[in-house]
Amino acid sequence: MDFLRPASWEEALAAKAEHPTAVPIAGGTDVMVEINFDHRRPEYLMDLNRVGDLFEWEVGQESVRLGASVPYTKIMENLRAELPGLALASHTVASPQIRNRGGVGGNLGTASPAGDAHPALLAAGAEVEVESVRGSRRIPIDDFYQGVKRNALQPDELIRAVHIKKADGPQQFSKVGTRNAMVIAVCAFGLALHPETRTVRTGIGSAAPTPVRAKAAEEFLNAALEEGGFWDNGKIITPSVAKQFADLCSAACNPIDDVRGTASYRRHAVGVMARRTLTWTWESYRGARRASEGAA
Repeated sequence: MDFLRPASWEEALAAKAEHPTAVPIAGGTDVMVEINFDHRRPEYLMDLNRVGDLFEWEVGQESVRLGASVPYTKIMENLRAELPGLALASHTVASPQIRNRGGVGGNLGTASPAGDAHPALLAAGAEVEVESVRGSRRIPIDDFYQGVKRNALQPDELIRAVHIKKADGPQQFSKVGTRNAMVIAVCAFGLALHPETRTVRTGIGSAAPTPVRAKAAEEFLNAALEEGGFWDNGKIITPSVAKQFADLCSAACNPIDDVRGTASYRRHAVGVMARRTLTWTWESYRGARRASEGAA
C-alpha cells in the first residue's frame, strides 16, 4: 500500500487523476476500521490533512459552505444555529475523539446507509461540491447515494465541500442504537421544517440500502399542513395527521435483518421517530410563531 500526501488541493486533484483508485483519508474514522479488519486493502491511501481548505467553513447570507473535513465538534460548537439538524446528528457520532477527527466528507465518501450525517443532509436539501482536474460540479444530495456504500463520484473526483441552506425553521434528528454511545445506528431519522417554502423534508438512515427520504410522507404532510392552514394558524397537528405521516415514513423503509436489529423493528422505530420529531419541530415552530406575534 502506497501513501500519498498532497500539500495542496491542486496536488490532491492531480494525484487522484493519476491514481483513480486512491482512497482519500482525512479523519480516517471509517477507512482505518475497514483496513484494520482487512475488509479493504487499497493500493493507494491519500492523506488530505495538509489541505487546509477542507477544514474551513463559510457562513453566507443564505447557506453554509462546509469543508469536507470540518470536524463534527466544530459543527456542534459553531454552526448550531445555522445547521441545527446536522449539529444534533453530530452529537451522536461515536466518541469525542472521533468527533474531533471525523467530518461530513468522510460520511459521504463512505456512503454507508448508517452514516449519522445523511438524514440531516437529506432533510436540509444539501448539495455536494466535488472536483477533479476536469472541473467542479455540485451534486444534489438526493442524487448522491447510488447503492450500498456507493456514491455518485467519478473515479478522479474528490469531495471538497457541502453546501447547506441555513435553517429557516426547526430541525430535528433522532437515532436508535444498541447503547448510548460509540454505536452504529440501528436506524435514524431527520426532519426539517421549511416555513419559507411551506414544505417539510425528511431523511432516513440505516433502514434501506441507501439513505432515503420518505417522499410520500412529505407530500402527505405538505398537503395536510396547507389544507388545514397550519402554517398560518399555528394549531397543534392532529393525531391522525401525525399517525399517517409516521406510517408513511415506515413504509418508505426497505430494511434488512442484521445483528443490530430486525427489519420489522427498524420500520416500527422509524415510525416512532417520525411522529416524535414532527411533534418536537412543530412545537418549536408554534413557539417561535407566538413569540414573533407577541413581539409585533
